[in-house]
Amino acid sequence: MDISSLNLTIPSPQNHQTTKPPKTLPPGPPRLPLIGNLHQFLFAGDLPTYLWKLSKKHGSIIHLKLGSISAIVVSSPKLAKQVLKIQDSSFCSRPTFLGQQKLSYNNMDMGFSPYGDYWREMRKMTSIHLLSAGKIQSFRPIREEEVSLMIANIGKICDGEREGGVVDLSEMALSLGSSLICRIAFGRGHEDEESKKERRFGESLREAQGVLASLCVSDFFPWLSWVDRLNGYRDWIDATYEKLDVFYQEIIDDHLDPKRKSENENEEDIVDILIKLKEEKSLSVDINIKALLVNIFTGATDTSAAATVWVMTALMKAPQIMNKLQQEIRNLAGKKGRVDEDDLPQLPYLKAVINETFRLYPPIPLLMRQAMQRSTLQGYQIEPKTVIYVNAWAVARDPEYWEDPDKFVPERFLDIDTDVATGQDFGFLPFGAGRRMCPASLMGLVNVELAVANLVYCFDWEMPKGMKVEDIDVESLPGITVHKKIPLLLVPKRSGLA
Repeated sequence: MDISSLNLTIPSPQNHQTTKPPKTLPPGPPRLPLIGNLHQFLFAGDLPTYLWKLSKKHGSIIHLKLGSISAIVVSSPKLAKQVLKIQDSSFCSRPTFLGQQKLSYNNMDMGFSPYGDYWREMRKMTSIHLLSAGKIQSFRPIREEEVSLMIANIGKICDGEREGGVVDLSEMALSLGSSLICRIAFGRGHEDEESKKERRFGESLREAQGVLASLCVSDFFPWLSWVDRLNGYRDWIDATYEKLDVFYQEIIDDHLDPKRKSENENEEDIVDILIKLKEEKSLSVDINIKALLVNIFTGATDTSAAATVWVMTALMKAPQIMNKLQQEIRNLAGKKGRVDEDDLPQLPYLKAVINETFRLYPPIPLLMRQAMQRSTLQGYQIEPKTVIYVNAWAVARDPEYWEDPDKFVPERFLDIDTDVATGQDFGFLPFGAGRRMCPASLMGLVNVELAVANLVYCFDWEMPKGMKVEDIDVESLPGITVHKKIPLLLVPKRSGLA
């Protein structure tokens, strides 16, 4: 048979396209034998800034070898969207580190738990029972009362009754966060009990923060776990865990006391809700209340306090913006003496100032994920168990996304419609995005808005004697949540409206 009669079309080689196999690893800095880039990672100082500088040299996706861990760092809005939204199902788990695993009762919390049925049930329970819009609204009287108490304490300092007229706003913000969470999570007790509880809460919080932010030898070299015993690291973790466990158990026992139940029958706090859910077995999994308290302690207290201080820091360094914000708030609130939550939706410039602060000073600058399956990211093959760091600090300074990215310009947020609490704008990610986004974003946002609005409304702020605005630094402390390294010390002057 004549093959030409079949009228077959044979593609020419130049028109035949084949799918290129993904490249194995992204570029990255040179590494040493065995430890890889671990020395750079651990001793970088300001890690987000260091990783940003590496991205300028090697590209917006880089590879680091951290002992036995393979890590990828992404530093652009486009790649952040890939990791946190488009391929969220591939990158939604968490790596396991010793300190976090121990304090979360073997990852039985929500923040550090690997992705799976347990985590999904915890997320659902949190969204419905603990942090729904209705539940957050029910905490409004607590927020407004605690902010008023903070303003009153600053007023005493302002009037010369305490501490020579200088306010440590870093301490004030952390105290406000501790008071809020103590009341929202644990409820109200007698005044002396409240004071003792808050002191213990503060001590416990600092110890938990230290452990959660630290890394040990066995995290990078599992076969060297004996070193953590030898250098005392494991003993420190165990001692902190035992102290926190006793604290949690006392809180739970207090809530199970029939006398307390009768005195507070109309006030249901977060621990009450968790105990009820556990007793009713209304969840498909057995929740660990103590593990969830870790997230309530560190997540809710730390980020709101850090954000409030960074907002006030940015405002002090930009007097014209401070004046513009004060004018907006004072024109609205008049002489009623305070800003309440009904006022907040009517303060667009306040929201713009807070959004711009979140952009420049994200409370959590490195978002950590772990690959669940083999995936491809910008043409590179990402293997399962690879740790992914989304450098939110660098993302928010991308010059291709933001005009004048290093400048504090709140007006940029007056021209765009963005809802920071939903995590849909990948140019800045103060609460993360995707499945692992912070579930308390709405509550954290209103905490910051209410605190800042009242601080700016009630007082005019000046530098301590002998200091200038230029002396305010923006250096940060290392940790999961980034706090200002040097406390923000300011002198308040009454505005005459409060």
